[in-house]
Amino acid sequence: MAKRILETLHKRPVDRPPFWFMRQAGRYLPEYRQIRETAPNFLEFCYSPEKALEVTLQPLRRYRMDAAILFSDILVVPDALGQDVQFRQGEGPVLEPIRDAVGLDALDPAGIDKVLDPVIDAVGRISAALDDETALIGFAGAPWTVALYMVEGRGGTEGTEVRTWAARDPEGFQKLIDILCDATIRYLNRQVDAGAELLQLFDSWAGLLGEEQFMRWVVEPNRRIVEGVRAAHPDVPIIGFPRNAGVLYETFVRETGVDGVSLDHTVPLQWAADVLQPVCAVQGNLDNHMLLVGGEAMERAVMQILDVLGHGPFIFNLGHGILPPTPPENVGRVAELIRAGR
Repeated sequence: MAKRILETLHKRPVDRPPFWFMRQAGRYLPEYRQIRETAPNFLEFCYSPEKALEVTLQPLRRYRMDAAILFSDILVVPDALGQDVQFRQGEGPVLEPIRDAVGLDALDPAGIDKVLDPVIDAVGRISAALDDETALIGFAGAPWTVALYMVEGRGGTEGTEVRTWAARDPEGFQKLIDILCDATIRYLNRQVDAGAELLQLFDSWAGLLGEEQFMRWVVEPNRRIVEGVRAAHPDVPIIGFPRNAGVLYETFVRETGVDGVSLDHTVPLQWAADVLQPVCAVQGNLDNHMLLVGGEAMERAVMQILDVLGHGPFIFNLGHGILPPTPPENVGRVAELIRAGR
């Protein structure tokens, strides 16, 4: 049987929209929390193929999504390059900041092979465990977003340090972007070799940039990665996610050549249907807070998305990841609505 999400990304008709959820494996599931307690170090958790396999499969057992997504983190790439990366309780990721040529010279691209072998092992195990209807999504962070963490030393900022470096010394900053582009192409191609059937690039901090900077630091690196993957795997679909890009979503879609684009919850549905769907498949974009709230408000929002976007190539998803306090039954209810078409 053809897999719905792959058919959709190739713009072929399907019986209903495929669906999966960003962070579908995560803390909202009690079975995930149980496994997570056995690995206090989050990076070690990501580098455990057995644990990554188990938590990747957990939401599929409950909700039968049309796709599994590899359980990992975008910051395994800077870790593999040799930057000090830690996940601290109550703080999230904390990195030793890189802000100059000395920091760049300390990065070792060979780590993409050596350090990330356990992740590639996990991809192979997950691929072997999936049924004939469920596709496997591989992923990586896009260079601008990964660079933000590497330069700022953490997320949740306005990006002052990284934006300053990019503005004052664009050629120096370009060296970091080049390192990340090459590493990401290598990493994603290895995921496909191991069994990933489609890929998503997460550019979660794209919305911080103005148009000129967006073109250089978001569009161009994403385009380069798309081309680098297609050179080795021309038939593997790629979804881009330049979160909070606003009207620049259209530029991103047209200039990068992605097969699909994931939309944050602020993107107007009719605009997406009129402007983006004629170019590529769209994915999204239920507000993750609506999923948290549940009830009639959530159901109305789900049906509105299905009504507007369900007539073209469309993958149902959220505008961002599932929030940890989300009741699992709300996720189940959305899955029911998608399958029923009402």
